[in-house]
Amino acid sequence: MKKIIKAAFALLLASGTFVSCDLDEWNPSTVDLETAYKYRDGFESLVNYCYDGLYYFYGKIDGVGAMEMGTDLWASETYESGFTLYNSNMNTELGTLKTFWNGFYATINYCNTALQYAPTVEGYATQAELDAKLAEVYFLRGWANWHIVEQFGGVVLRTQPSTVTGPDNNPVRSSEADFYDLIISDLKFAVEHAPISQGSDRGRVSRKAALGMLAKVYLQRTRLNEPEAAEYARLALETAKELIDNASAYGCGLWTSTAEKSGYAQLWDGGNNKGNKEFLFFEAIDEVDSKNPDGTNRGRTRQFYEMDLKTVGAAWGTTEKNCAWYGRANNRGFKPTKYLLTQIFEPVKDPADTRFENTFFTEYYNSKWADHTITESMVETYKKDPSLIGHVILNTAGTYTVGQIYYGGRQVRIKNTNASGCVNMVDEDGDGYLDGLSVFTPNYPIDAAAKAKLPFLCVDPSDMFAADGRWVTAATSDMGSYYKDCYPSLNKFSSIDWIPNNNQYWLGDYPILRLGEVYLIAAEAALRYSNDQATALKYVQPLRDRAAVAGRKSEMAVSQSDMTLDFILAERARELAGEQTRWYDLKRMGKLTKSYLAQTNPDILNFDESKHTVRPIPQSYLDAIANPDEFGNNGY
Repeated sequence: MKKIIKAAFALLLASGTFVSCDLDEWNPSTVDLETAYKYRDGFESLVNYCYDGLYYFYGKIDGVGAMEMGTDLWASETYESGFTLYNSNMNTELGTLKTFWNGFYATINYCNTALQYAPTVEGYATQAELDAKLAEVYFLRGWANWHIVEQFGGVVLRTQPSTVTGPDNNPVRSSEADFYDLIISDLKFAVEHAPISQGSDRGRVSRKAALGMLAKVYLQRTRLNEPEAAEYARLALETAKELIDNASAYGCGLWTSTAEKSGYAQLWDGGNNKGNKEFLFFEAIDEVDSKNPDGTNRGRTRQFYEMDLKTVGAAWGTTEKNCAWYGRANNRGFKPTKYLLTQIFEPVKDPADTRFENTFFTEYYNSKWADHTITESMVETYKKDPSLIGHVILNTAGTYTVGQIYYGGRQVRIKNTNASGCVNMVDEDGDGYLDGLSVFTPNYPIDAAAKAKLPFLCVDPSDMFAADGRWVTAATSDMGSYYKDCYPSLNKFSSIDWIPNNNQYWLGDYPILRLGEVYLIAAEAALRYSNDQATALKYVQPLRDRAAVAGRKSEMAVSQSDMTLDFILAERARELAGEQTRWYDLKRMGKLTKSYLAQTNPDILNFDESKHTVRPIPQSYLDAIANPDEFGNNGY
């Protein structure tokens, strides 16, 4: 990805701070902005920096909390509790809100600055060549404004850089419709002018990204319930159809199943991560030279969804750090709801749908570099059958060699990695489980008597959840202090291929928008436009087919009558869980309500429909303006 990463030079913005310079060929930081942006190199360095905000929102705790938590899919006792529980921590002082309020508006200001200087820039052979570069700017401004309006509602819509407007001490709110008008206009420019391919410049906006994002925005706008809502649904369908019908021409496609792997498994296979044909727009991570905005400190998503391998699991042979497959288990924050585990996904041992096993880890292995013997104390503490005393859980820790990986014309070797699951992965006692298994967290129930005799810790939904569907705690279950930290862990961003020195990080690319979602956008749009269930099925069934176990596609077939908005919402959970889409999905579907969350995530007790569909505006912003009372604070 040519100079998207660490390609910024000194730029004075509304914050009054400067950004460090790391240009290879030219450093314009010693000249004024008119001179710096007059020439193509300086101008394109500014365009590059418009991408910076992506790297602090996707794959990071701020974006995960804002986009996935407080929904029907995830729970947490205390972690990021303002987002997960809508408690008093969701207030104007919440630092996360300030982070992405400032980040989105910084992106918008960079984009507005680029648009301000575009008419005078020199060095482009044709207007079309310049417009192709401006397509990236318009796309990114649309992306940032979309997050602003979805998170905060109708706040301040900015179309000029702060270098032109100066401080805005008396801001005026714009309507959500005004935001969407500009977002759609920006994305339509990107669709018209973005190149089909960006070649080796990985991560840049291309035509497929612009089409996918425009379809997504058209669909999301239907939540405003405007008179034109059906027309926006039609436009969403039309735009999605253009991309799907011409996927190969736009350089993308779905993964299709083979006899060995479902298409969905291939989608998340580490060897397919770089240059993934389904990724329409993504954070391109430099895993070779670490030229990322925060170096190797990337891919933190996985550690926030990790079960407790440090304490509870350690009693059975797991460790916090030697778990490169899973990520470093030092946060143990977000865990799936009962609704996600047992209603969204079918709670059976051998489902035809491979999406559960490619969304979650459920098996955790002895990683202590030594065999682990079950003791009398373990049997008593975890209420296991006494016959297990003396049973040996085999060591599985060893050295895993990724080998040679090629992409973008480069040969990349990821050095050998110490990890569990590398040796002794056998079932010599013939009980149907590998002999190095330490902890197992299936989403289906196992008979209690049979569970007690299994030679590892086994925690299923009957152990994880109380009768009311809430997660167990030490107060609600005699085993709650252990079981509350045992659960399936998100595995979509955990392939071992891209592990750096610190295994809590991950240097794989992070998808922001992918083609599978566009199929679901088309299906939902068909229903919203004209309740066209036949067309909806046309776009849903291919995703279910590619997720099927080989030879079991018929079990994944659904009917035209199944095509409802509720079905699409559930299908989006099966397809997209953990991919930073869910909060907006519930908002669009009218499911950000107290009654719906009580049914699907009863751990949420404080949801207030009068304010919790938008976030509070950061206090630092309110303190900086002259009209905070007039401007308001979204009901908080």
